[in-house]
Parts: sequence; C-alpha cells; structure tokens
Amino acid sequence: MSELTPELLLHGYRIGIFPMAEHRDDPEIFWVDPERRGIMPLDGFHLSRSLAKAMRRTPFDVKINTVFDDVVAACADRADTWINDEIAGLYSALHDIGHAHSLEIWDQDDLVGGVYGVTLGSAFFGESMFSRRTNASKMALAALVDRLNHTGFTLFDTQFLTTHLASLGAIEIPRRTYQARLQKAQQTAALFTQGPVATLYDVVQRMTQTS
Repeated sequence: MSELTPELLLHGYRIGIFPMAEHRDDPEIFWVDPERRGIMPLDGFHLSRSLAKAMRRTPFDVKINTVFDDVVAACADRADTWINDEIAGLYSALHDIGHAHSLEIWDQDDLVGGVYGVTLGSAFFGESMFSRRTNASKMALAALVDRLNHTGFTLFDTQFLTTHLASLGAIEIPRRTYQARLQKAQQTAALFTQGPVATLYDVVQRMTQTS
C-alpha cells in the first residue's frame, strides 16, 4: 500500500473499503472489502430488559468527542488488535478535521466505555468499542444508535458481524447491497455533533417508546 494519508483513508471509506493491520506491532496496513458487510439497522437495535434496566439505574454519563484519542487507545488496549500506531494517528487526524468521532461512557471522572467511528454524508462507519465496566460497551452502542437516529444518519456500518453485535441487532448484507446503501448515504448530510447529548435514561425511554 502507498503511504496512507487522511485523504486517502476517506477515499477508501467512500468506495466501501477500510484499513486494518494484522496486529498492533505490524507496520503493514491493508485494505479490506468484505463480501458480506455487517450493519446495524438504525431501527433494529435490540435493547434487552436487563440492559434497559441497567441503563435506567446507572449513574454513568454519556459524552461525545471529549477524549477521542483515549477512546482509540482503549480500543487498542487488548491482546489482539488491528489498530497499530499509524492507524491510530490517522483516525486522530480525521477527528481533527471533523470526520471521526467518539461516544464515551463515564463513571464520574473515569472513562469506562466507548466507541469511535468515521462519518461521511449520513454514513457512520463504526471502528471499535471497549468496555471497562459491565455492559458499558453495550450502553455506548445503544447511545450511539440513538444519536445517529437523531442527527440525520441513515447507515451504520459495523464492517463485520460478530456474535456480540448480532445479539444487539446487527445483520449482514451482500457487498452489492451495501455499496448501494453507501452511495445513497453519501448524497445526504448528517451532523454527529448536532444537539444535546442524551442521557442513558433518555435513550432507553426513546427506544422503548418506538419499539
């Protein structure tokens, strides 16, 4: 691969591919274009009773973009990760120009969970998430789906379908179907930072009212 720049990275997302490294210490980066793509339908998040109960009762706060680089670092802080230093730096550069965002779960002054991703038009490309408390990553994902719904997004790309994501409502679609949805999503605008950040309690209330 030629030298990867923020502009080239965005071009990759525009055409439906994304970068990965084999592991944290591998300097090589390669493009990925899955035959079947994972997406989270924005009207299909599965909010279990136990998760809803935890979100109503938890004292955790939801914030966006306050410690983007810390969220990326937390996502990479595991034995097996595709996020090397170059990739982390590129997402930081995209954050600086408004094309990458984090949603964070806080327990007072402690960052306990979060998710980050890239935005183009009304498409959100979810990159990775982490959890340092029980259910914190699930809460982050629920809050993210709520935010995408209320800020004009039409596509939530999860790249791959994992068992964890499937349990929360994610599905797989063929590459051709994904490409059509991606092109359509790039024809409309959405603003991730628009409006106030909903509390976890409010997220549950809105999701249960529309289910």
